[in-house]
Amino acid sequence: MKALKYINKYFIKYKWRLIIGISITVLSKLLALKVPQIVGESLNIVEDYQNGTITDLKLVEHELLMNVLLLIGVAVLAGFFTFLMRQTIIVTSRLIEFDLKNEIYHQYQRLSLNFYKKNRTGDLMNRISEDVSKVRMYVGPAVMYTMNIIVLLVVGFTQMIQIDVKLTMYTLFPFPLLSIAIFTLSKVIHKRSSIVQEYLSKLTTFNQEFFSGISVVKSYGIEKSIIKDFDEIADKSKEKNIHLQQANALFFPLMILLIGISNIIVIYVGGQQYINNEIQIGTIIEFMLYINILTWPVAVVGWVTSMIQQAEASQLRINEFLRQVPEIQNYNTAPTVLQGKVEFKNVTFTYDDTNITALKNVSFLAQAGETVAILGKTGAGKSTIIELIARLYDTKVGSILMDQNPIESLNLNDLRNQIGFVPQDPFLFSESISNNIKFGKEDATDNEIVQAAKDAVVHNNIIDFPNGYKTVLGERGVTLSGGQKQRVSIARAIIKNPKILIFDDCLSAVDTETEERILTNLKKVSKNKTTFIISHRISSAKNADKIIILEQGEIIQQGTHNQLINTAGYYKELHDQQLLEKEN
Repeated sequence: MKALKYINKYFIKYKWRLIIGISITVLSKLLALKVPQIVGESLNIVEDYQNGTITDLKLVEHELLMNVLLLIGVAVLAGFFTFLMRQTIIVTSRLIEFDLKNEIYHQYQRLSLNFYKKNRTGDLMNRISEDVSKVRMYVGPAVMYTMNIIVLLVVGFTQMIQIDVKLTMYTLFPFPLLSIAIFTLSKVIHKRSSIVQEYLSKLTTFNQEFFSGISVVKSYGIEKSIIKDFDEIADKSKEKNIHLQQANALFFPLMILLIGISNIIVIYVGGQQYINNEIQIGTIIEFMLYINILTWPVAVVGWVTSMIQQAEASQLRINEFLRQVPEIQNYNTAPTVLQGKVEFKNVTFTYDDTNITALKNVSFLAQAGETVAILGKTGAGKSTIIELIARLYDTKVGSILMDQNPIESLNLNDLRNQIGFVPQDPFLFSESISNNIKFGKEDATDNEIVQAAKDAVVHNNIIDFPNGYKTVLGERGVTLSGGQKQRVSIARAIIKNPKILIFDDCLSAVDTETEERILTNLKKVSKNKTTFIISHRISSAKNADKIIILEQGEIIQQGTHNQLINTAGYYKELHDQQLLEKEN
């Protein structure tokens, strides 16, 4: 249970709830254990009357009536305390589940982009859902039933010893065998639980990728192949679940067998004692009731053990992520206000997951308020520059300065809050168009939203929808065309009014006429803002204050549009080619 020690801080947080719940548990079980004693006394009174020890019938009737009323009272109180027990302990487990899910979610937000490249979405989802649910069973039902077991066993056997030591010792005979069986099966269950959770993650990951790529699956007609792959993973998962349940299934028959043996021993040994006038018939019945009351807690030991082992396996998987240290750390909590000056000094960057060197000795300067266009072939390193400016990665070679300060020395949250980023593949949420634009500014007014949409040349498209700005988009914005998604994403960046604007090839899905309109608006919007435009089109770059040409991670050309079209090289060739295509 080493992994589950992580949960102890939540036990401390909710200690008073748990203490009250445990106290109520003790009271409810103490009341429940009064039942055998009352029944035994009632039978002994009847036996004494039959034997002539007691001759007053009215006294017997009165005693029996009082015992019946006492049994009813005990049952009602025990039931009420059981209700309170569940309201305290089970509710506490839900609160701990809530806290743990939030802790994992916050950790997911802190972890760097590199982490998400190395881990699958389905596995991340499974750890925050299924694994946390398994842990909740430990902090709730497992704790509750463990207390039930302890109270019933301790108090029950104490009562039994006080009644008859010899009979109790015989009754305890099967319990060492029970302990050995639990210990052995627990190890098996723990191992198999870990494997089951791993296959559940694989299933979740497979389904998540399938749903995300459904358009590809259908367009290529590979449904049968996907179903076959899913069946293989599902069959293996089923097999591992069956193995786990086979181990779990051994517990209850084993418990019932051992309890049955205890009952037989009580009947045999107790019967002999009764024949020898050593005990009364009520004592045998009382012992039988105690054993049957103890049947459930002893039988549930297997279930509780299984819950704990599964929780241990799940918490171990959760801890793997909770102990991950984000690669990008915020070293400064003081407020940072950007002016917008960006400088790269001999920056070389290699992605550690692919070992690809994306940038090689890159140096350039963007003054505050300037517009810098970055051009180059696919894989030249354009997007890497943008990711480094937003500090999604840290470079180990060279330095990046913001307003002449090392980028690592700035407040990370303030840095990113002052950057408006439009990615090449825009991501829109399953929300209204209005809320997707407001993602850049939560308190934006309707007028600001409309103006941002007009600047992004998407306003006319939006008002054509039946619900206008209230139109709810499908997952990842599938309701919109590629060009519309890009323009909504541009509106989201514009409304943020940041110090630095970044457009990562975000006009690739719009026609040239719309592109011209957007660029004209952006020139107005980006005034006094440092703007980076990544593009494959000369039309997007020609008005920039500075144009950088990348090839295989190196800067091969740098200058203004007029300078570069008069210089032999990549930019002039691209300009002439695109000019010829436009004329044709």
